[in-house]
Amino acid sequence: MTPLTHPTRTRLSDPLASAPDLTGRRAVVTGGSSGLGLVTTRTLLQGGAQVVIGARDTARAEHARDRLAEELSLPAGRLIVAPLDLIDPHSIRDFAKAVGDAPLDLLVLNAGISSVPLRHDHAGIESQFATNHLGHFALTGHLLPALEPGIEPRIVTVSSALYTGATLDLDELSNRTSYSPGRAYSRSKLANVIFAVELQRRLSAQGSTVRSFAAHPGMARTPLHTTYPSAATRILTSAVARVIGRDPEPADIGVLTAALSAQATPTLFWGPAGSKTAPDAVGQPFAAVATDPATAAALWSKSEQLSGVGILS
Repeated sequence: MTPLTHPTRTRLSDPLASAPDLTGRRAVVTGGSSGLGLVTTRTLLQGGAQVVIGARDTARAEHARDRLAEELSLPAGRLIVAPLDLIDPHSIRDFAKAVGDAPLDLLVLNAGISSVPLRHDHAGIESQFATNHLGHFALTGHLLPALEPGIEPRIVTVSSALYTGATLDLDELSNRTSYSPGRAYSRSKLANVIFAVELQRRLSAQGSTVRSFAAHPGMARTPLHTTYPSAATRILTSAVARVIGRDPEPADIGVLTAALSAQATPTLFWGPAGSKTAPDAVGQPFAAVATDPATAAALWSKSEQLSGVGILS
């Protein structure tokens, strides 16, 4: 297994200027009804795409759908809401069956939970790892056949720059004896980046036209901060976000660059650059922890075992 070659840092001014006409293309955005996901969904719709929002809270997603339909004067069928609970394998499978019956051009793995109290999935895996990584791993496996015939197909995994300080303890994914909400979140974001990088390596090795990107929003003002279990943490994080955080639209430029820009490359980690409002994106080389072949192989094997879904093995 060959490690990823590290390119140099790249800054793109107005990267969406090279975005294609999306008319006739289909996209899936998980968690596409609020925050960054909503900005992504709106931009894809404005470009002409049909978008499917995968959402756990379908009532909220349908409300967002109705608002966007009115705002953008969308014809029926351009924006679809389908139930998706990323911690439930049956929900993931049903969602994939519902949306994977026709070619898919873009899959944005945006949904996630952050710093929640300790909970577990059906197999006893800590919920942030199960939701943010395993759920998206399984969904990708189910939808990859629909992406293969797509037009310039891309998969964008939304992570966080916090991944660089995380550790991937694959032998202790239940956290029953010791649990830190923040460390568990960072671990899930590290898994996201490793997955995106290794997915691109495997796709390239098989000659696939599908490309895998990783992106992040920097410090963004999103509803995710309201989920922290500690009131002190919520107050502190909100205060920091007010000072240095970006609103969802400028924060989403890294995700949109990875999804749409002809100048973007999968070998860089895409995020916002410059001021809190500048529409520029920067691609950073991945940290070594994200490109280690042995770590990637171990995560891949564990993810297939826990999700029951094989991808490019």
